[in-house]
Amino acid sequence: MHYHEALAEEIRTSAARLLSEDVGPGDITAELIPDRQWAKARVITREEAVLCGVAWVDEIFRRLDPRVALTWHAADGDLLQEGQAFLELEGPARSLLTGERAALNLLQTLSATATRTRAWAKLIEDTGVRLLDTRKTLPGLRLAQKYAVTCGGGHNHRIGLYDAFLIKENHIAACGSIQAAVKEARAIAKELSVEVEVETLDELEEALAAQADIILLDNFSLDDLREAVNRTQGRATLEASGNVNDLTLAEIAATGIDCISSGALTKDIRAIDMSMRVVASEPR
Repeated sequence: MHYHEALAEEIRTSAARLLSEDVGPGDITAELIPDRQWAKARVITREEAVLCGVAWVDEIFRRLDPRVALTWHAADGDLLQEGQAFLELEGPARSLLTGERAALNLLQTLSATATRTRAWAKLIEDTGVRLLDTRKTLPGLRLAQKYAVTCGGGHNHRIGLYDAFLIKENHIAACGSIQAAVKEARAIAKELSVEVEVETLDELEEALAAQADIILLDNFSLDDLREAVNRTQGRATLEASGNVNDLTLAEIAATGIDCISSGALTKDIRAIDMSMRVVASEPR
């Protein structure tokens, strides 16, 4: 399935799943509100953030109640300022309150990934080094978080186990050698890129000899990263990973490698502080 088609399908299924787990057979607290009560509400962020999740929120309320009208004052990838009201909603009061938590959960989580990615991408924006995500995503949110990374200015690594080879330590041990693993990968799907993870400069030489397309330098020191760049001389794309944070990112990029990957963009995030407030309510 094409990436955009898969993302559209994930938006539909995740919206349905979120409503199912939260609403279940019905929102009993919302039943306290008269059925004909109409309301207006707005969503604000209490901190600076990069917005992500618009399509998911639209789908949540479309499924919940098509009468709810949403007016967005920002788009995915836009930088929100502290206190900014970026979404207005109008419709049946019951529906606004029933969909509130599912919508905010998505917005807060995806915006957190986009926000961290934007902050880290800015640290290396003048180096030409690409910032990559990993498969270390929150369960059930793989494509959503990878989309959020792109909203923050990062790039996607492989989506799953099916669209590129990443030969790691255990694969090498099971195959017998780096050379054998790369040879088998070429035989299985020669059209896909082959990446090999290495932990030493000697293993780097083996991966180069095997003609890997990408070589992942796992937890290399800065000196060894520079040496790896010097030895490779453009024969493979070099990716650095391990010990990546906002304090080490620029130093790693300065070694001359091509890209940096980190699971922290998706798994070690803190939800953005956002809230919805009803600002008007009247019977209809």
